[in-house]
Formats: sequence, structure tokens, C-alpha cells
Amino acid sequence: MPSTVRLADEFFYLAHDDQTGRSRLFESATAYGLAAALLAELYGEGRVTFEGRRLRVINTVPPKDWLQHLVLDRLVAEPRHTETRTWLAYFATAAHEQVATRMWQLGLLRQQQVGRLWRQRTVYVPADMNTAAWSWARLSFQLRNHQRLNAFDVALAGLAVHTQLDPILLDGTPVAVRAFLRQQVEQAPPPLRDLLADLGAVVGSAVLSHRTT
Repeated sequence: MPSTVRLADEFFYLAHDDQTGRSRLFESATAYGLAAALLAELYGEGRVTFEGRRLRVINTVPPKDWLQHLVLDRLVAEPRHTETRTWLAYFATAAHEQVATRMWQLGLLRQQQVGRLWRQRTVYVPADMNTAAWSWARLSFQLRNHQRLNAFDVALAGLAVHTQLDPILLDGTPVAVRAFLRQQVEQAPPPLRDLLADLGAVVGSAVLSHRTT
């Protein structure tokens, strides 16, 4: 089964249970991961790049995808803000709902009401369990068998590593498999590695805060 073409959609699948839609991570780690995935989509579209801890817009032509367009418009409107971590924090506030909405519009997720009548909320559940499980199964199989990842899956694996999802993804595997994963992620282009480093930093801080509160 082919993967979806958008990195944030694939990370959404990876970070949520393929049957219940329940998050495998705590809320802020998922949100930061989705924010980074959206920025990585723009990098893949040739709209932005990352240099050290800074983000730079290199092409202002709007992408066809409405969510990529929305993210790029905000970056262009605020040129004085260049720190990648600032933008991760900003986009993390709405990334979950925005990515879920895009996937719902594409028929990849369905909305489900949960909770009591007077306290109901909407959750997003995979429309097809096999489609939702594909990114997880694909990455897990390739890594456990020491198969080289393509550029898309390197980025997806990088998001998993830097949101601390990799221990779940590779549960029960020997140390060599985890070393292979990190070796593959290190093959990412330098701008993407810079983005992932900032993602790892903000998630690490969030994890520490989460554990001490």
C-alpha cells in the first residue's frame, strides 16, 4: 500500500493508534512533531530552508496544498522572526487540528464524538486501519531488516527519533537496530538535520517539564 504524499499526514498516522486514533505520545510532543513535519513539507517543496537554528524563506510562490499555503503565508508575513524554535512553538498550537482537518477532507480520517452528551468532543479516527498502519509497518520492517530508507522515510524516521517515538516503534529490537535508525536519520540533508535538532530540543524541554509537573 503506498504512503500518503504529505509528511505531516504520515507522522500523524505514526503518532496515533491505527484503530482508536489515540496518541502514542503526550500532547506537546505530537504537536511539535506535526509542526516540524509541516515545515519539512515546505522544505521539500523548495519554499524554505534551515540554517543552524534559523529558518529562511527562499520561494514565496504559494503551494497548491491549502495547509502548506497557510503556513508559508504566516512565515512570509513575519520576516523578523527567523528562529526555527519560535516557529515550531507557534505552529504547534494548531498543527494537530489543522493536519487532522486536512486528512479528514481527504477521507483519511473520520470524526467521532466521544464523552458524555454535555461534554462531548471530536476525535479523529483512521478511516482505514490498513492505511493508518502502513507507515508504522513500513518503517518498522525496513529498520528491523537493516534496509536503507528513502528520503521521505528518512524524514519520517527523523521525526520519530526527535519526538521520542522511536522506543515504541522499535520495541523489543536489539541495540543494533536503534543504531541503524539513527545512522539513517544522519543521512538527511543538513537543513533537515538542523530542523530535527531544534525539534529534539523543544520536545526534550517539554518532556522535562511534563515530568516535573
